[in-house]
Amino acid sequence: MSKEANTDPVRLEALEGLIAHFVSQGHKPEYAKLMATSIIFQTDLDLRNAQMASLLGWLKQEHEDIYPACVAVVEQTREEFENRVQAG
Repeated sequence: MSKEANTDPVRLEALEGLIAHFVSQGHKPEYAKLMATSIIFQTDLDLRNAQMASLLGWLKQEHEDIYPACVAVVEQTREEFENRVQAG
């Protein structure tokens, strides 16, 4: 998890709670930590996606004049990210 996530008390509490839950189900602590981290990471991604969709929806409704440029920036960011991933 990122440094920001490691210092957020809510995320730390969620991580500790999930780890304890998985351990109580019989998972090894090291696997429980990985599973919990994965769940929190995915939840964070889902939140970021919802935030982006909400922001773009608001821009389209309230600032139609700049909406196409905003969508172009989002698309350019996606393309740059995919290129970095492919390049390794």
